[in-house]
Amino acid sequence: MMKKAVWQGLVSGAAGVAVMTLGEKLEQRFTGRPDSHVPARVLQRLTGMDERPGRQPVAVNWAMHFGQGIVLGCLRSVMAHAGLRGPWASAKFAVVRLTNDQILENATGVGAPPSTWPRRELVVDLVHKTVYAFVTGVVADGLAARSGLGPGQQHAAVLPGRHPGVGPVPRKEAHSR
Repeated sequence: MMKKAVWQGLVSGAAGVAVMTLGEKLEQRFTGRPDSHVPARVLQRLTGMDERPGRQPVAVNWAMHFGQGIVLGCLRSVMAHAGLRGPWASAKFAVVRLTNDQILENATGVGAPPSTWPRRELVVDLVHKTVYAFVTGVVADGLAARSGLGPGQQHAAVLPGRHPGVGPVPRKEAHSR
């Protein structure tokens, strides 16, 4: 399962970050908001690359922007293969995506906690990351569904709802080893 989840996650994450980026560029045309150089600065700090003031190299900025979105898609794919699919799973994943950004940005000193941001910037970031999470989720869920129900879905199908005494699905039917 994991090998399949990784390649499907990379595809899912790539789709999510591509749609998010297109949405960001469209939004920037209407709002006049400039490009963010935070991704480049985070990557520079994480890797020990030289830093410089002002505009950052586009290649470095995009490497972090796309790389982070693509790699995080693997987690959403694992969720889908486990049986965590649909809008609720994508909403949970949106929180993970936002948390990942904030950990990296704040730990490197590049960013500040969202509670200190102007509200408009916060809303814009939340919308774009939510778009990423849901697009990534739709693709991951679709790819995982080709393998059938995940173990969690199989367990839920035994008796819908939460009930004591309903044991796990047999090990041979789950994806675990």
